[in-house]
This record gives sequence, structure tokens and C-alpha cells, in this order.
Amino acid sequence: MEAKRITGTDESPEVILDKGSNEFKFIGKSLPEDVKEFYTPILEWIEAYAEDPNEDTVIEFNMEYFNSASSKQILDVLERFALIVEQGKKVSVKWHYMEDDEDMEDAGESYADIVEIPFELISY
Repeated sequence: MEAKRITGTDESPEVILDKGSNEFKFIGKSLPEDVKEFYTPILEWIEAYAEDPNEDTVIEFNMEYFNSASSKQILDVLERFALIVEQGKKVSVKWHYMEDDEDMEDAGESYADIVEIPFELISY
């Protein structure tokens, strides 16, 4: 399966989805002009990955900021990964946030409450 790598910009996150190296990362800011256009290929990649996932998948989020439209798309990303848990595979999330960024901490806690994936909230 070919890896998906998207270079981050001021408006969109760096995304690394690489089954071969077992690397799944979302880094930076997410406020793309067309959020559906940005996230649809990512969601499609995850759906394909879910057909034959690794035994253990760790998704890392290190987001500085995301807007409300991106928030829904991030939830969709997490829900796609949750389908892998239903197959009996291990999936976990490492949610990184700056120590004084209560909004990002709260977002991680909210997602942890919604999806059936173990979350680790990590402040730095």
C-alpha cells in the first residue's frame, strides 16, 4: 500500500499515513479553504488501510489549531480508525498539546470520550 504524505502549509496539516513504516501523523494547523477536498483522500486512504491494517496502529496528533469544519473531519478520521479496533486490532492515539493550550487538551479529551480508541494525552 502506497504511503500518503501531505506537506503541511499555514492552512493545512502535515499528514503522514504510512503502513510500511507504521507511521500515522497529523501535525500543524487545519483550516483549509475546502475541508472536504483536503480530508476526502485521507479518509479514503484510511478506509483502504482498514481492509488490511497492521496489528498495532498508533496515530499521533500534534495540532496547533483547527477550525470547527476540520474538527468534524478529524472526528471522521478517528471513527475510520475505530473500525480497525472492531476487527480486533490494536489502535491507539497519542494526542500532543502544548501545556498551556486548554482548547487542544479539551479537544483531545472530547475525542477520547466519543471514539472507542485508547487515547494518551501528552503535554509538552
